[in-house]
Amino acid sequence: MEKRRLGIANLDISVIGMGCWQYGGGNYWGEQSQKDVNEVVRLALDQGVNYFDTAEMYNDGESESSLGKALKGRRDQAIIGTKVSPSNAYSKDLINSCNDSLRRLQTDYIDLYMLHWPINEVSIRHFTEDHKIINNPPHIEEVLSTLDKLKKDGKIRYIGVSNHGISQLSDMTKLGVDIVSNELPYNLFSRSIEEEILPFCSNNNIGVIGYMPLQQGLLTGKINSINQVNPTRATSRHFHHSRSNNARHSENGAENEVNEALNKIKAISEDLGIEMAVLSLAWAISNKGIATSIVGARNKEQLILNLRGATYKLTPGIIHELNNITLPILKKLGCNPDYYENRKRSRVF
Repeated sequence: MEKRRLGIANLDISVIGMGCWQYGGGNYWGEQSQKDVNEVVRLALDQGVNYFDTAEMYNDGESESSLGKALKGRRDQAIIGTKVSPSNAYSKDLINSCNDSLRRLQTDYIDLYMLHWPINEVSIRHFTEDHKIINNPPHIEEVLSTLDKLKKDGKIRYIGVSNHGISQLSDMTKLGVDIVSNELPYNLFSRSIEEEILPFCSNNNIGVIGYMPLQQGLLTGKINSINQVNPTRATSRHFHHSRSNNARHSENGAENEVNEALNKIKAISEDLGIEMAVLSLAWAISNKGIATSIVGARNKEQLILNLRGATYKLTPGIIHELNNITLPILKKLGCNPDYYENRKRSRVF
């Protein structure tokens, strides 16, 4: 399993990471047995996968608890990344959140502790209805100072962020606290970070963790048209806002472009004799600016398929062809990586 250095951190992480959102079960992903989680985590470790990504908000903490159970006896082989919600970023709340995550994960330290979304009104509204927090969010100086204290106390090894843009990262880097990583969506249909954010992170030694490499199932090969996508999942800017009552972006989407790309990517995968999921993961991993691509696996069979994506090598010609096929989607959706809010009201800037 190839490993890459995560920014300035002394962490070499596997190019495929384990996305643990479904662990513990929940309304979004449905039931997930602990037996399957145990088997997937152990097989992943056996195959050289060492990065496991979760968050306090995933299934109300049950994801962290499930991961902690699965890693029992093998904690030293794993690099754990978890995230704190921006609504819990006041100093006292942040310390409590970290302690709660440590307890659920059954560990004395967290390798990578990330601020899940930026500190702003639009972002915080997704995590709390408390108007005291929404109208008076903590200052980023307080957040970083508290994170630095947790690091000095040995509770976390490194500080990272998730879903942050250049302006937000620039403000942070001026405060003298090392930010080692930024976790962002990255796949064939979500390439917004390529033009600006990815080069910025590279120039500032901030490692990039790519999430959603299969676009929540669109790139698995099981879907031939976006008409087959469950409305509860059709909430990103790839879809017309009318497809889901839960869509917030009010944009027209890129449905024609996505459908056309789906057909062409499927044809390439058939020509190569590999599953579309393997092709899509291999494409994401081929970008050396991405330290790891985190992807979920509900069982060992799905994990084995994902592992093939970590080892399958695409030729430069195929990469170029895939880039051209999906370029119209990139042009339509633009360079903002917040795919769930209207670009004029983005949480990321």
